[in-house]
Amino acid sequence: MILHASTTGTGPDVILLHGLFGAGRNLGVIARGLAAQFRVTTLDARNHGDSPHDADMRYRVMAEDVAETMESLGIASAGVVGHSMGGKTAMTLALTHPGRVTRLAVLDIAPIAYGHEHLGYVRAMRGLALHPGLTRQEADAALAASVPEPALRGFLLHNLVLGAAPRWRLGLEEIAGAMTDLVGWADPAPGARYDGPALFVAGATSSYVPLEAHGAIRARFPQARIETIADAGHWLHAEKPREVLAAIEPFLRG
Repeated sequence: MILHASTTGTGPDVILLHGLFGAGRNLGVIARGLAAQFRVTTLDARNHGDSPHDADMRYRVMAEDVAETMESLGIASAGVVGHSMGGKTAMTLALTHPGRVTRLAVLDIAPIAYGHEHLGYVRAMRGLALHPGLTRQEADAALAASVPEPALRGFLLHNLVLGAAPRWRLGLEEIAGAMTDLVGWADPAPGARYDGPALFVAGATSSYVPLEAHGAIRARFPQARIETIADAGHWLHAEKPREVLAAIEPFLRG
């Protein structure tokens, strides 16, 4: 599948991959911060943003989407940066197509399975009455009981297209059906590993990269360096963009 892509800047290629319920535009601050030194291509994952929808969301399939899109854009290889779901896609790409990935940067995720299922968010969004004249304020109020955090509601509502026929950009049915794959992890092959440079950046207040996951990281990415951003949670690129850029920019430069 060829994914929707947007490109900014000039220089060596960098690919940015967003997380679940996001879109490429959510990584805009990171893209702009890197654009002075790199040609940054930001992709919308399948069932997200302006990319096509499909029921299969296994990470191996989504990594193939990235490889196919790189091929279509004439990008032979690139530094690849992925957050959360995008980080798992980036890891899988590095493990299956190591020649495509010059350097791997993973934001607040590890090659392990998680207990977070996020189906409550999907149910809340699917339960929103999408009637003509729907306003963002009305939608926000309707989601408040199921999604009490205002910042998270705002993040989810970035996917709502208002107008005469309001709709979600997200493939909510496909995401719901694929949730087991999305929160899981499956090595693409027994003993798969990526021997290139790798950087894992975790939020200090996040639970997504626990100490017990460090072994799983280093077993698959033996050159991995693991860093932590103080006072940052899972959405560290939004909470601490300057610190995240300070970590990944020199790494991508090599």
